[in-house]
Amino acid sequence: MTQRILDLHREQLAALRGRELTASVAAAEGRTMIAEVFAERAAMIPDPGGRGIHNMELVSAFGADIVVLNLIERAWDGEKLELPGLGTFTSFTDLAAYIGRPVGINLEPGDVPEIRRAKPEHAKRLIDMGAAMLCITANPGTGGSFDGMARVTEELRNGLGDDVALWSGKMHHAGHPERITVGRLTALVDAGADGVVMPLPGTMPGVTKELAAEAVAAVQDAGAIVMGAIGTSQEGSHADVVPQLALNAKEVGFDAHHFGDSYIPGMCDPEVFYAYSVAIRGRRHTWNRMGLSGRGYRSGDAR
Repeated sequence: MTQRILDLHREQLAALRGRELTASVAAAEGRTMIAEVFAERAAMIPDPGGRGIHNMELVSAFGADIVVLNLIERAWDGEKLELPGLGTFTSFTDLAAYIGRPVGINLEPGDVPEIRRAKPEHAKRLIDMGAAMLCITANPGTGGSFDGMARVTEELRNGLGDDVALWSGKMHHAGHPERITVGRLTALVDAGADGVVMPLPGTMPGVTKELAAEAVAAVQDAGAIVMGAIGTSQEGSHADVVPQLALNAKEVGFDAHHFGDSYIPGMCDPEVFYAYSVAIRGRRHTWNRMGLSGRGYRSGDAR
């Protein structure tokens, strides 16, 4: 039986990946919090080489169930990760065990550095290293289109097989303005996505509650989950914006709630993230998840 992600303890969370991750998010009925961070940033370490924590650890401490690394080329050379505050890792499996969260990676179809491009060889290397899920999306100005996302989603699904979690979609226009429609989102499912990404109502012009509700229902009926994204710098809004965004998202039916990385360097406002988490799942689940933070062990560490 699939366990709800919000019930998993630290080690179970760290081991979660692939289709099992997607199913665990679906089972939590709209109470999964996801934070995207710049891979190479540690906002709490102002001086290079100084002491402190990585952005992944900070968002986890404020209630994130899953962390997603953006701009992976700044920290990953194809073989190893160099992360401020955390050091060097040669696998995402070890990284997940160390921070106690599954680690996803953003890849893109648009005009981006080669190693960030959504190509089967890059994706397979990331999955072989233990990446929990791949998010096919587009950063601002990269020109990512829905057609391009559908194309690379199909290529990745064919190249990686059925067990890999592939979540696909746009959080904003990404330099390629086009309407968000039910057909464009369900086409991503047809291409092989088991998760679809779309902006939360109130974060992008034209994305209304009515449109979002119709799209979420259609994608879920097609067999995928939907992640509602805050990717337009409102992850750094005042906390009084949270109730409207969060309760609208719950009403619409999103399975997961995403916060982008544009407040303090490379991450959201952790207090806004916390307030949103309390709004959609209460203090009990939020505080439980916060209490499961803290570093674990790395391979070879003395115990």
